[in-house]
Amino acid sequence: MTGITGSPSTPGTARTPGTPGTPGTPGIPAGTPDPRILVVGSGPTGLLLAGDLATAGIPVTVIERRPHKISNLSRAFVLHARTLEQLDARGLADGLESAGQPLDRLRLFGRLTVDLSTLPSRYRHLLVLPQYEVEKALERRAVEAGAEFRYETELTGLTQDADGVTVEVRGPQGRTRTMRAAYVVGADGMRSAVRQAIGLPFPGRSVIRSVVLADVRLAEPPPTLLTVNAVGDAFAFLAPFGDGYHRVIGWHRGRNVPDSEPLDLAEIKEITRLALGRDFGMHDARWMSRFHSDERQAPAYRAGRVFLAGDAAHVHTPAGGQGMNTGLQDAANLSWKLAAVAGGHADPALLDTYQAERHPVGRAVLRSSGGIVRLAMAKRPWTLAARAALTAFLDTVGPARRKVAGQITGIGYRYPAPRGTHPFTGARVPDVDLAGGGRLYEALRGGRFVLITPEPYEAGPGRADRLTAARWASGRRTTVLVRPDGYAAWAADSAGPAETEAALARHLGPAAPAGPAE
Repeated sequence: MTGITGSPSTPGTARTPGTPGTPGTPGIPAGTPDPRILVVGSGPTGLLLAGDLATAGIPVTVIERRPHKISNLSRAFVLHARTLEQLDARGLADGLESAGQPLDRLRLFGRLTVDLSTLPSRYRHLLVLPQYEVEKALERRAVEAGAEFRYETELTGLTQDADGVTVEVRGPQGRTRTMRAAYVVGADGMRSAVRQAIGLPFPGRSVIRSVVLADVRLAEPPPTLLTVNAVGDAFAFLAPFGDGYHRVIGWHRGRNVPDSEPLDLAEIKEITRLALGRDFGMHDARWMSRFHSDERQAPAYRAGRVFLAGDAAHVHTPAGGQGMNTGLQDAANLSWKLAAVAGGHADPALLDTYQAERHPVGRAVLRSSGGIVRLAMAKRPWTLAARAALTAFLDTVGPARRKVAGQITGIGYRYPAPRGTHPFTGARVPDVDLAGGGRLYEALRGGRFVLITPEPYEAGPGRADRLTAARWASGRRTTVLVRPDGYAAWAADSAGPAETEAALARHLGPAAPAGPAE
């Protein structure tokens, strides 16, 4: 992985011939500093990033090649517990909860059902909610915080130097211009122009071909909020939009045709009947499509001053509903680090931890979602036997069942911590109650670190805008410094003032000197 000062000749970066801003061409001189961060892509991942950066006071511009329109043709339908916690830390979860429908059990295939009602979270369920509702809430927050948006604008070239990144974009009516940024984040999907511009490969393969999907009305209501099953050679999934339409996704092992093959409602109904036993009287399809599902992951999420997040960094099967959730958690991990470095409060080396923390999670999601699909579509006797054995094992072994629930919902992941540190370090911190009647994820809403102590503590000069001090509502004696993304940066039992100050200096920088006494 290249360093923070990677130049255009560094592996993993790309120089586009004739790009303004490179030596010998008109435009912005190379080396010109600019504090702005450029986010490419206005899906959920890019919107959360932009909102976080703007809230932190960092100038941010989002470019999006599509016109300004939030489509009702959602790809994702599920928010998991960890994502809801992150949205709670941004003041958005309550509104989304009121718009969606909770479900405390996730059925994966056959008899295998994951019980979410015992999750160690405020959100002991998944929330069935179309992606466009999430995008609307995130876009509103980003706009209110001051993020700039440029629609119908496409990235066509990128080069970077020690001081920043110069990009070439093509806007409406084909006009081209250059933009300068301190950092660029590619949140522009599976066919990421940013990833291609920096020359990163996207290894992997297609797992399922000729998946069909449609948005339809149903004459009969399904028996469950999310309906999913696989029988023999067929698989089908139904989820409600909330506007009278349902999304249906189906696949048939024997119907392996190109994505361009014409699709009609009769084929979708037939696959649904095979997998679910009936088609629920599907009619009035407003949209139908055929696609294939890939498993791919970029080997690095960073090249110099350019980062990848969401589908630009990893794609996998929709099993378990982990796609949008993983991208949003990428954004939550990266945004506070970019804000700290761009704001001059942290060493640029902090940005290396994005790769170290999120790449293993992306790899784990590929494994878990791919495993669910392979077991769901099991056909050979030994794979059917393996599925039955796994189902029986998870039904009877509590720790294994909780581990699966933690992986799918995201609350079971923790980040690497240096050897010898407190066991809390790197772990997700639950939404604990704080003295005075508040709770942790309310205290995180300003995008600040939160220091939870057993005794009162007052943030020193120069830190009040980046640190919230709170006390446990309980009698716990541990001191914990919680990062803006809700993970423990540092913890200690019975920490004294000097130890606490040293930890704060490591993670937030030294306190400003006190002013002259009056």
